[in-house]
Parts: sequence; structure tokens; C-alpha cells
Amino acid sequence: MKWIIAYAAATIAFGALDALWLRWAGPNLYRPVIGEILADSFRLAPALVFYLIYIAGMVWFAIRPGVEAGSVATALLNGALLGALCYATFDLTSQAVMKVWATHISLTDIAWGTFATAVASGVATWAVLRLTP
Repeated sequence: MKWIIAYAAATIAFGALDALWLRWAGPNLYRPVIGEILADSFRLAPALVFYLIYIAGMVWFAIRPGVEAGSVATALLNGALLGALCYATFDLTSQAVMKVWATHISLTDIAWGTFATAVASGVATWAVLRLTP
């Protein structure tokens, strides 16, 4: 039961944060610089697959160690490291191979992934520690 709570809490926290981010970043950060390579419309299926996989990674690599240690701080740290690693992989690869990628997009997006993954991992760990024996 605790891993269902962890997954659900991380999904809600990360989903809410990312929805706010994407509503702002889409028109203000991404579209002005990389608009020519963006899809005309949002593709739900790949986004859902990403979230399913990414949240599972958060549970395994950040939330589980936090729950096992009884420490939200452990989950925050591991979530931050996971977010930085994953977002850097995408952003720096994109910057390396795409002619229209910009350094400020990479830096901002990596910072966002670090923050959002840390917060969602911390929230989920807190929920598990409070709601399960």
C-alpha cells in the first residue's frame, strides 16, 4: 500500500508542478527559441508514457530511499539528483544535436527538473511516512 501512496502522491505533486511550469514555459521560454521544432499540438500518449516511467523512477531512486531512511531530506536530495541527471540528459543532448537549442533553455529546464523532482519526491515521502505504519 505504501508504494501506491508514494506513486499517487508523486504523480499529483509532480503533475501539478509540471502543469504550472509548462503553461508558463511553453509560450515564454520554449516557443520563442525552439518554436520551429515544436509540434503544432500536444501529444498525450508520449507524455503519459514519460510520466508513468519518470514517476516510477522517482519512487525507486528517491522516494524509496527516503521512506527506508524515514527522512524527507533524503528523498529531497535524491529527487534533486535524479531530476538534475534526467533533465540534463535531455537538455544537453538536445543542445548538442539541435541547431536551435539555447544554453539558457538548458540551464532553466535543468533547474526546473531538479526542483520539481525534489519537491515531488519530498511530498510523496512525507505522505508515505504520515499515512502508513
